[in-house]
Amino acid sequence: MTADVPHTAPAPRATGRPGDASPFALGLLLRRAHWHAATVMAEALRPLGIELRHFAVLIVLVDRGPTVQRDLAAATGSDKAGIMRVVDDLERRGLAVRKTVPGDRRVRAVEITPQGVELFDAAHVAAAPLAERLVADLEPGEPERLMELLTRFADPAGGGA
Repeated sequence: MTADVPHTAPAPRATGRPGDASPFALGLLLRRAHWHAATVMAEALRPLGIELRHFAVLIVLVDRGPTVQRDLAAATGSDKAGIMRVVDDLERRGLAVRKTVPGDRRVRAVEITPQGVELFDAAHVAAAPLAERLVADLEPGEPERLMELLTRFADPAGGGA
């Protein structure tokens, strides 16, 4: 004898494929897109001797100027220990320096050096053809639209990182 149990459709499966109805699909697709882009961009940075985590800090320093480590961690999605290791690496390479913040001896601001700016510029030259390869399968105008959507998604308040 079978009980009268209402038949319900199984929960959608999270596969990360386009059209997946799962509430987890967007996160999975973003994760896959991140890994794909990170792999391609790491290829551009490898000959320069830095990793994406280093370059992320250089981007913030070029954009904002001298920045305290706490703010670097927030801007790059790193933790305190991780950002300290990255800044240590950049200092050893002569790409950034820590400087005392006037009025607070305990706080250090990180500043990009002229060598850091040179490497930053070289990385952009090296990355340009790889970035084009990343969006080669998109239609005209779609790369710009994708950047616009991802920017709004990553920062819904529009306040910057």
